[in-house]
Amino acid sequence: MGSKLSRLIAAAVMALTAASCGGPTEVPAHATAVPSQTASAPRAELVPAAKTEASASAVATPAPASEPETKSPCPEDMVYVDTTYCPDVELECLKREHNKPNKIVICHEFAEKAQACKTKLRRQRYCIDRYEYPNKEGAHPPVMVDWYDSLAMCQEQGKRLCWESEWVAACEGPNKTPFPHGYKRDPKACNIDNPWLQPVLKNIYSREAWIQDQELFRLDQSVSSGEMPGCVSGFGVHDQTGNVDEWVNAEKKYEKSKWAGLKGGAWGHVRNACRPMTVSHEPEFTYYFVSFRCCADAEPDPEADADPTLWRPPPQPTPKKHGPLSKGWTPKTRAPHQPSPPKN
Repeated sequence: MGSKLSRLIAAAVMALTAASCGGPTEVPAHATAVPSQTASAPRAELVPAAKTEASASAVATPAPASEPETKSPCPEDMVYVDTTYCPDVELECLKREHNKPNKIVICHEFAEKAQACKTKLRRQRYCIDRYEYPNKEGAHPPVMVDWYDSLAMCQEQGKRLCWESEWVAACEGPNKTPFPHGYKRDPKACNIDNPWLQPVLKNIYSREAWIQDQELFRLDQSVSSGEMPGCVSGFGVHDQTGNVDEWVNAEKKYEKSKWAGLKGGAWGHVRNACRPMTVSHEPEFTYYFVSFRCCADAEPDPEADADPTLWRPPPQPTPKKHGPLSKGWTPKTRAPHQPSPPKN
């Protein structure tokens, strides 16, 4: 009897001792795999109860799954655009100016309302250079290139010259704004409205390289690609309005320019908005503020390809230029009349 009573007292003492040290921690029901204790693990009586519970909870709670990165259907240096485009829009200009020297009407402010489309919308899906050629931030776009030169330099990179609708859709952004940055003309956002400098044409087109270089340097009022951070569209495409004029492929043939058009205007007081296009120059035309950027087809997508509203660009024009191709002209240093970089 006494022996049995002694054994019962000893068992009770051991149970109370285990309880006071915390005992085994309960594993949450949602735990999936808890490592079993090994000989090298600390004994339960050496680990505080709170720490043991925290450790078990950390083991039991699964780490949040990371979202898989979506691969762009465009090269890294290009912007992917998948949007709707209207070939014929109605825009309400609130403040207009008749520019006599250039014989154009400049709109300073448009009504902030949804774009009114006169025709059917179509889907545009493609890639466009983030910056003007050579598509590098801080680089300087070449000038004195004609439409043929632009076609060739884009093709050298496995790209193509943009169609006018691709250029416009990228400029208007997903919100379809008349300027890449909104509804009001803004010389603080984009490189526009710089003073007029009278060019000496015989020097611009001189066969003496040093004479041409000197004149082009004197006239240059461009800035480097991406230098004006406010001049960017809702899709992230930089410097489309202002800085330099950009060659595009026109979507119908014109009497003088044939399949060539100029978009965006340059650094002067001209048509610096997304929609206007100049078709008054031959494709052989070169000038001290004319350049370009490139586009490309996005990688095929079965769902997009099945969309009946998807616009498929026609084959690139392949005319042959009479004479050698040119890589254009770029300044070696900052020109004296170049605008100062915007202050942060």
